[in-house]
Amino acid sequence: MIFTLPNGMRVALRQHAGNVSYAGVLINAGTRDEPAAAHGLAHFVEHTIFKGTPTRSAWNISNRMESIGGELNAYTSKETTSVYTVAPAGYEGRAAELIADLIENASFPAAELDKEREVIVEEINSCLDNPADYVFDRFEELLYRGSRLENSILGTPESVRSITGADCRAFISRFYNPANMVGFLSTPLPEAKALRLLERYWGRILRDGARPLREAPEPIGRFEETKDDDGHQAHTIVGTRLFARTDPRRFPLMLLNNYLGGPSMNSRLNYQLRDRRGLVYTVESVMSLLSDTGALYIYFGTDRRSVDKCLRIIYRELDALAQNTLSPRRLDKIKAQYCGQLLVSSDNAESMAMAQGKNLMFYGSETDIPALAARLREVSAEEIRGVAELLVPSAMSHLTLM
Repeated sequence: MIFTLPNGMRVALRQHAGNVSYAGVLINAGTRDEPAAAHGLAHFVEHTIFKGTPTRSAWNISNRMESIGGELNAYTSKETTSVYTVAPAGYEGRAAELIADLIENASFPAAELDKEREVIVEEINSCLDNPADYVFDRFEELLYRGSRLENSILGTPESVRSITGADCRAFISRFYNPANMVGFLSTPLPEAKALRLLERYWGRILRDGARPLREAPEPIGRFEETKDDDGHQAHTIVGTRLFARTDPRRFPLMLLNNYLGGPSMNSRLNYQLRDRRGLVYTVESVMSLLSDTGALYIYFGTDRRSVDKCLRIIYRELDALAQNTLSPRRLDKIKAQYCGQLLVSSDNAESMAMAQGKNLMFYGSETDIPALAARLREVSAEEIRGVAELLVPSAMSHLTLM
């Protein structure tokens, strides 16, 4: 169920049988919404929002959920930030009140910020030392160059060390407001009781603010880059820009992405590169759709001598999908597998709670797995080929770090 609280904040409420509840707030602001002079601010706020309020110390905040066996957590993406809890059922009020206190009253004490800066700098250095992670940041830097989307979520050591408490408070004041947030609560509580609880705590957030003003990134040309640091393994991403998350072509893309390099061992690229030839340990295809643009990436790690061979195989597979329409039998199998994966994933209460928040933020509706599966079953082979035509080798950029 979707409700609108008296302050205008929308909330997705999902009832489930069980002993655990999930509560969180999703903010429509992320890395691309930072001021140019404060690269990494959204992620820094996500780390330091837990560091104190006028009535709670950092220890009090972390202990509030952990003392009853729960957890308080957060994440940042290019366009969103989320603060959420997992807790035993019966503590929904504690969770909702704590989240409200952080959003309304986070104070960002200077001493705590100084400590957390160094934690984040270590996180940045860890990413730079791990090419399997860094290759994604570098690819997006090239793919979205010239726009705010090129910035990594973590920022740089220099930018993180320059962020102040005033920067954090300004970011929260601007974006952490009811019109720019959605909430989600997945709980065994009766609906009426859960709604009263949300009205009491989240309905009291009365801050005015803004919604992000975003400029779509300009088109770019195809690129190729290889950086050789004499590593043992090569990490490569092949990808291209696509369309936004509301584009109807997202449905055939979901099927195509899962067929190419989804989480199953029988994905097409896993079969061709790993099972058949033993060239890679990992290959995956990732669709990343945003409010006004998007991309598809194929990542693989291989011996440095095998990069070109892997690229040829991937390009051959992409070209075949663009040139040939899938047979009815193959298409039915692709649909059955992906729709089955959706149903299996819907049994995970935590992932479904998070999905409810994202669906409300991105599409203004509840997550309806049967309806999504029904829509995917309507996708035609021609629609999949139409999306595959956007992935022809001449459109794909690639980056290799080794």
